Amino acid sequence: MIAFVFPGQGSQRVGMGRELADAYPVARAAFDEADEAFRTGAGDPRLSDLCFQGPEDQLALTEITQPAILATSMAAHRVLLDQGIQPAFVAGHSLGEYSANVAAGTMDFGDAVAIVRRRGRYMQEAVPVGTGAMAAILGSDLETVTRACEEAA
Repeated sequence: MIAFVFPGQGSQRVGMGRELADAYPVARAAFDEADEAFRTGAGDPRLSDLCFQGPEDQLALTEITQPAILATSMAAHRVLLDQGIQPAFVAGHSLGEYSANVAAGTMDFGDAVAIVRRRGRYMQEAVPVGTGAMAAILGSDLETVTRACEEAA
């Protein structure tokens, strides 16, 4: 049994998806579709250019990162389908839930690109670039976690 699990934000890097798009027409078509859905104005860059060439500081912006990861995930998904690899299940972590929904056919790819771009913009507006952090707590008891949260507040 095969399952596809799609990544969340933080897995981006300049160059992602380029080799897929160069080697597989279905991947290139996915990036073309994402480019069209991503552009809201004449001055907008192509999402695929940001994925393939950067610059890194632009790709790291949440408004760009999220549709970029979605586009790369869908390009990889389409290549696997084209190779006859069909998942029985799909799942995603955070942002990856949108990729999983597109893969499952419950959401249109172009709509998802536009939605996650807005999602990323709103997240970016909520916390200025360069501030904020995230931490994971693994294997700790409630008392220790509560004390750590109180100290951090």
